Amino acid sequence: MADPSPQSATPSPALQSPTSEPPSPPPPPCSVFPSLKGLNRPKLRVTSEFDSDSLLFFNKVSCKIFDNLAKLKLSFHNNAQREVSQPQVSFTSKYVSVLYDVEEKNAFVKSTVDVSPRLQLRALHNVKAQQGEVAMEANLAEPGYSLELSSPVPIGYPRATLKFPLGEVSVQEKEVEEEEKSKRIVSVNGVLKRQAMNGVCSALYTDEELRLRYAYKDKALSFIPTISLPSNAVSFAFKRQFSPSDKLSYWYNFDSNMWSAVYKRTYGKDYKFKAGYDSDVRLGWASLWVGDEDGKVKTTPMKMKVQFMLQVPQDDIKTSVLMFRVKKRWDL
Repeated sequence: MADPSPQSATPSPALQSPTSEPPSPPPPPCSVFPSLKGLNRPKLRVTSEFDSDSLLFFNKVSCKIFDNLAKLKLSFHNNAQREVSQPQVSFTSKYVSVLYDVEEKNAFVKSTVDVSPRLQLRALHNVKAQQGEVAMEANLAEPGYSLELSSPVPIGYPRATLKFPLGEVSVQEKEVEEEEKSKRIVSVNGVLKRQAMNGVCSALYTDEELRLRYAYKDKALSFIPTISLPSNAVSFAFKRQFSPSDKLSYWYNFDSNMWSAVYKRTYGKDYKFKAGYDSDVRLGWASLWVGDEDGKVKTTPMKMKVQFMLQVPQDDIKTSVLMFRVKKRWDL
C-alpha cells in the first residue's frame, strides 16, 4: 500500500480540534519611557503670609521629591504691585542642602556625612564669598560626651568644643588689637547647667562676661533671676499661671529700670488673647490669635492662622495702629 501523501496528514480547518488556542493578539506598542509610567506628580504645598504693617506677601512653594528623600522649595516676597523680591530656591536632603539667592547670585551649601556611628563630618560653604567651615564631631565612649573640632575655610583659627551632660566648653585662639598691635589670645567660652533646689542653675561665659541664671518653675509659678559679671547688671523674670488658660509674665531690669508685662489667655486650642506693655519703647499692645500661635498651619482649622494687633504709644495715643497678619496653606 502506498504511503499517504503529506497533505493528508494535515487536517482541514473544518476538522481542527475545537479546543485549540486562538492566535495570540499582537504585542502592545513599545513605550519610549516605560520607567515614567508609575511616577506620580509630587504634591505641592503653597503657603502665603500677608503682613499689613509692611504690605508684603511672603510666599513659599515646596514639594518632596525622590520618594520623599529630598525637598525642593521656592520662596519670595511680593508687594501690592505684584513686584517680586528676595527670591530664593532651596534643595534639602539628609546629606546635602543648597540655598540659592537669585538676586545675590549666591549659593550656600551645607553637607553632613556620618562616617561611622560615632563620627560625623560637616561642611558649610558660601560660594560668593569663598568662605566656609568644616567640622568633625566624635561621640566619646561615655553617653552624652562628644568632641567637636571646627575650622574656618580658607583662613582662620580652629575651635575645639567639648560637650558633656552638664554643658559644653569651647576653646579657640583669636587675635585682638591692643595699643595698635595684634595679639593672639586663647578665648574660652562655655555654658554649665545643673539642677539645684527644684530649679536649674546655669552659668554662661562668653567674651569675658559671666552670666549667672537660676530658673525655678513649678505648675503655677516661675521665678528667674539673672546677674551679669563684671557689669553687675541684675534682672529677673516672674511668671504666674493662674489657671490652665490664664498666665501673667513680668520682667524687670534693675540696671536700666526697664520693665515689661504680658497677660495671656487662651480659649481652647485655636484662640489666644495677649496684652502687654514695654517701658523701653513706651508702647502698650494687645493681640488676638485665631489658630494655634506656636503650631504649624497644617494643624489649624482651614489651614489658616490670623493675628490682629493693636499698638498704642504712650506718648501719642492718637497714632495707635491696628495691624493684622494672615497665613494660609494650600495642598495641591
